[in-house]
Amino acid sequence: MRTSPGSNLRQLMRTKQTLVKPGAFNALSAKIIEKAGFQCCGVTGYGVSASLLGKPDVGLVTLDEIVMVTRYIARAVKIPVIADADTGFGNAINVMRTVEDFITAGAAAIHIEDQVAPKRCGHVAGKQIIATEEMVGKLRAADRVRNELDPDFVLIARCDARGVAGGSVDDLIARANAYLDAGADMIFPEALTSEDELERCAKEIRGPLHFNRTGVSPRLSLDTLNALGIAMVSNATGSLRSSTVAMVDYFAEFARDDIEAVKRFEARTKDHPAGNMHAYIGFADIKKLEEEFLPSAEIIAKYEGSIGFQP
Repeated sequence: MRTSPGSNLRQLMRTKQTLVKPGAFNALSAKIIEKAGFQCCGVTGYGVSASLLGKPDVGLVTLDEIVMVTRYIARAVKIPVIADADTGFGNAINVMRTVEDFITAGAAAIHIEDQVAPKRCGHVAGKQIIATEEMVGKLRAADRVRNELDPDFVLIARCDARGVAGGSVDDLIARANAYLDAGADMIFPEALTSEDELERCAKEIRGPLHFNRTGVSPRLSLDTLNALGIAMVSNATGSLRSSTVAMVDYFAEFARDDIEAVKRFEARTKDHPAGNMHAYIGFADIKKLEEEFLPSAEIIAKYEGSIGFQP
C-alpha cells in the first residue's frame, strides 16, 4: 500500500537527526535538490514570489498560485515536500480550505505563520503578529481538516514574535507551546538572532523545532544543530539565489559578446551534469515510453540522434 507524503516525512523525522530542507521555487529546482541527495525539499514562498511574480515576499502570492507550484513540485519528485502556507490565507475558516488544498496537491507538510496579513519575509523589518488566540484557532481548524484527510500530514507553526518591534524570546516560547497544544506538530521560531536563543527555544519549547538558517539568524553547522536536537533546518532561498546569480552573469556576458559567449558557456559546461539539458531533464525516459506505447515507435527510432539542439 502506498504511504502518504506526510507519513514519509514522519519516518524521516524519526531518525532524530536534523533534516536538511532546501527550498525549491519550481519543479526543476526541486528535481535538482532531489538529484543532489537531499531527503526532502521546501516550497519557498520567497522564491515563488520572486520567480512567479517578479515581486518581493510581501504577501502578494495567492493560495491558488502557491498550491499550483506545490502540486508541480510534488509530482516532479519522490521526496516529501514541505510548503510555505504564509498566514493560511485568511482566518481559521480559510485555513481549513488551505490545508485541504495543500494535502490534495501532494504536500507532506505546511508551515503557517502568526503574522498579520499581508505578511512579509520573516527576516525583513516591519512585521506584525496576530493575537495568540487567533493563531490557536487557525491551528485547531487546520488540525481538524488534517485529521479528516490525512492524519500524517505535518503541521508546522511558524512564530514571528521574536522579530517584531519589541519582540522577545519569552513571547515566542509562550506562543510556541500554545501552538503545540492547539495541534501543531513542530514549531518554526523565525528570526532568532543567536545560538543562545535557539538553544533556549530547544530547551523550553515542548516539541520539535524547524530552524531557518538565513537572514538575521546564525549560520550554525549541521553538527551544532544535531547537538541542539533541531528537527529540521531550511536553506530556503539557495536555489533562487544561485540560479539568479548564474543567469545575471550569463546574460551580461551574452549581451556583451553575443554568440562567442554562448560558445564559451557550452565549452565550460560540456562535462557538467546538466550540460546536456536533454539528458538531464529526462528525454531518454520519454523515448522509452514512446517505444513501449506509441505505434510510431519504429519511426521515432529512425530519427534518434537527429535532435542535437541544446537549449
